[in-house]
Amino acid sequence: MNQVRFFLNKENKAGYQKIGELDQLGKESSINDTIQELIKIYVSQLNGCVFCIDLHSKEALSKGETLQRVLGLSAWEEAPFYKKEERVVLAFAKEVTFIHRGGVSNKVYKELQECYSEKEIGELLLLVTTINTYNRVGITCLLEPKVD
Repeated sequence: MNQVRFFLNKENKAGYQKIGELDQLGKESSINDTIQELIKIYVSQLNGCVFCIDLHSKEALSKGETLQRVLGLSAWEEAPFYKKEERVVLAFAKEVTFIHRGGVSNKVYKELQECYSEKEIGELLLLVTTINTYNRVGITCLLEPKVD
């Protein structure tokens, strides 16, 4: 275990509050809670942010998500228990998170358009970019979850 470097919400309260405002916009979007939590867990797995993985896994379970689906996120492409709309969101989240690997492909974007409106795609993008921001804060600051 590492010692926390600093708390951004203490050292740059205004900046941290702005991230929180983006997060609140995402929570108030038309995207359902299940997909929101799947995005937050999966992107946090991709980035290796244990603090956010722990936080959002617990949040998803408290909202009625199944343990099987939470645990299966790291292998969603092989798992049979995700709907088409969830699969395309997870593919999109991966491509946005790894934007440096060629951006969001036309294939994934077309599949996204088959399931979501442009407004919803914008909301999904906001959700993905916000959790990526939180992951970078958590990892840089060395945030760790409390042991249950």
